[in-house]
Amino acid sequence: MINVIWLALIVIGFGFAAAQGNIDTVTSAAFDGAKTGVTVCFGLISVLVFWLGMMRLAEESGLLQKIAKLLSPVVRFLFPDVPKNHPAMGYILSNMSANLLGLGNAATPMGIKAMQELQLLNPDKTAASPAMCTLLALNTASITLIPTTLIAIRMNYQSANPTEIVGTTLAATIVATLAAVAADRWYRRKFLNRHPQPPRPPVSAIPSSAAKPDMKG
Repeated sequence: MINVIWLALIVIGFGFAAAQGNIDTVTSAAFDGAKTGVTVCFGLISVLVFWLGMMRLAEESGLLQKIAKLLSPVVRFLFPDVPKNHPAMGYILSNMSANLLGLGNAATPMGIKAMQELQLLNPDKTAASPAMCTLLALNTASITLIPTTLIAIRMNYQSANPTEIVGTTLAATIVATLAAVAADRWYRRKFLNRHPQPPRPPVSAIPSSAAKPDMKG
């Protein structure tokens, strides 16, 4: 769908330019935009490589594991329908840890793996489960302690103080995350009202033959 939207925007732009006789302006702007994109990408490489290396060091030193352990009670609250020791929990914790450091590129593969694991738990393979929606909301509005990518872009454009956005970014992401969690709780409650979970049978209801294997023979 995104490809269709971008194609429509490009075609509409060229159509209006042709109607006004400004095709040369659109062509020049397209090449300038491509040049700027390549320049920005090269400017970001050094900073992103540095922070990805720091991420690797944090992983090897056990810092990520400590962050994940610190976040685990929060994750269990946000994802009550995911078993505690399921592989999805590890990917979710890694995704959140990377997002806290502003490393969206490093968080994306972990988020994809978490979605794949959550899909295995999803009873309805044709629709996203509540846990998958929660992960998407948190990944989009994650609290960011260090906006690494934005700082790199500001440095690339010779900003006088590229780190001055840290405070405002932190405040904005906190508000966004709280809003995402509130919306997620509301929709989860609404979903559970429509699709109540079947009660688990009590232990006494389990047949003795199932609880204790037959030792005869």
